[in-house]
Amino acid sequence: MTWKPHVTVAAVVEKDQRFLLVEEDIHGRRVFNQPAGHLEAGEDLVQAVQREMLEETARVFTPEALVGIYLYEVPERDRSYLRFCFCGTAGEILAGHRLDREIIATHWLTLDEIRENATRLRSPMVLDCIRDYRQGSRIPLDQLHYLPS
Repeated sequence: MTWKPHVTVAAVVEKDQRFLLVEEDIHGRRVFNQPAGHLEAGEDLVQAVQREMLEETARVFTPEALVGIYLYEVPERDRSYLRFCFCGTAGEILAGHRLDREIIATHWLTLDEIRENATRLRSPMVLDCIRDYRQGSRIPLDQLHYLPS
C-alpha cells in the first residue's frame, strides 16, 4: 500500500490580538479552522495559501514566513495530512467575491475564544499553528524552493 499524505496549506493572521478563522460545514458539523486547503497541481505552497485565503475569506493574503510543518494522522479515516502553515497579513474583504460553499462565516477570535471552542476545531493543528506562531516560529520564505519539471 502506498502512503500518500494530503498536502495542505494554512494561514495564521493576527490583528489586534484576534485571529482570523473560518467557520465551515464539514460533513454536517460546524467547525473552526484557519483559512486552509489542499495544494493543487501546478501550484507552489505560497500560491496555494494565497488562493485558499481568497477562496475562503475573500481577502488577499500576503505571506511573511512559514510558521511550521505539521503531520496529522487520522487513523480512523486512514488519512494523513501534511500541513504547511504560513503567517502574514490579510487585506480587506473584496466586494462581490463569493466564498467556497463550505464556508459559513469568517471570524476574528481571541486566543481565549479559540480555546473555549476547542471541541469545534477542525483539527488540533489549529491551536498548534497558533501556539508556534505566538512562540515566534518563523522560517523565511526564501527557504521554500519550487523546482518545476
